[in-house]
Amino acid sequence: MKYSHVIAMTAGFALDAALGDPHGWPHPVRLIGKQIDFEEGLVRKYLLPEAEAAGDAWPLSHEQTERLAGAALAFDVSLLAPVATFVLVRWLEKVNPALSLAAQTFICYQLVAAKSLRDESMKVHDALAANDIPSARQAVSMIVGRDTDELDEEGIARATVETIAENASDGVIAPLLFMGLGGAPAAMFYKAVNTLDSMVGYKNDRYINLGRFSAKFDDVVNYVPARLAGALMCAGAGLAGMDSKGAWRIFKRDRLNHSSPNSAHTEAACAGALGVQLGGANKYFGKVVEKPTIGDATRSVEAADIERANKLMYATAVLGVGVAALVGIASRRLHPFRLES
Repeated sequence: MKYSHVIAMTAGFALDAALGDPHGWPHPVRLIGKQIDFEEGLVRKYLLPEAEAAGDAWPLSHEQTERLAGAALAFDVSLLAPVATFVLVRWLEKVNPALSLAAQTFICYQLVAAKSLRDESMKVHDALAANDIPSARQAVSMIVGRDTDELDEEGIARATVETIAENASDGVIAPLLFMGLGGAPAAMFYKAVNTLDSMVGYKNDRYINLGRFSAKFDDVVNYVPARLAGALMCAGAGLAGMDSKGAWRIFKRDRLNHSSPNSAHTEAACAGALGVQLGGANKYFGKVVEKPTIGDATRSVEAADIERANKLMYATAVLGVGVAALVGIASRRLHPFRLES
């Protein structure tokens, strides 16, 4: 079917907007996560102890062994998910093109996280609106990695807005762009890389070597989507009735104010659109981490900004669907996961 990947992407986004991510449903990202856990377990149970026991007979240092194992882990995980998806969709195409389209649509639906992002963040908003700070802390702890036990109302709202902005790229625009490039298989490749980074791409003692390749791989894969998402959010600010000029100004000024080359682009656009300041000091595992600020502190971040950030995220997503569809149409004869005969 001509442009089936574009149709599946658009229909998948519409399904996500209508249904979200019902709890208990099977989800491809959970399967990827289980694969990562399983393969990491094999590495730590067999490879690393055997390399350690071999001593001088093993040609690599412990650090080199961990990095090589991490690269192999990333390669295996990022390959299996898209190849399995391609085989499934291609087989269904031969059986019945409608079945193939339905499968692609369902997979694309599961790989877009706009409504779940909105639903989870609005739990924080509703708790803050009810002046229930303990419940707000609990709700925000489910969607951020920082310590939340001591956050005040502004800190809770700021953390939530930052999460909405960052995940507008990772959870919405980037998957849509990969769907446009190569349908469900390409989107599964992106999700595999992104899940690797979220599970093993940490700079702590456990993952500094094993997760190094996954973290760098995610930086490369997200380089274009993050910048596109930031630009689309600036444009989306106008659609959402927010400060588009401010979004562009802060985006250009502060989009690199992060240790990650990709994380601050949408945060900068969101901060400018809302007229608030994000970033700054946060506490992780009991340790305060100083980060550059993003945006201007013209006012405090408030609970209502969570709702505004979600509105901005959806405006950005609609523009993202349009851009991804154009990319899909233009690249139909070029992309590596072409599914139409």
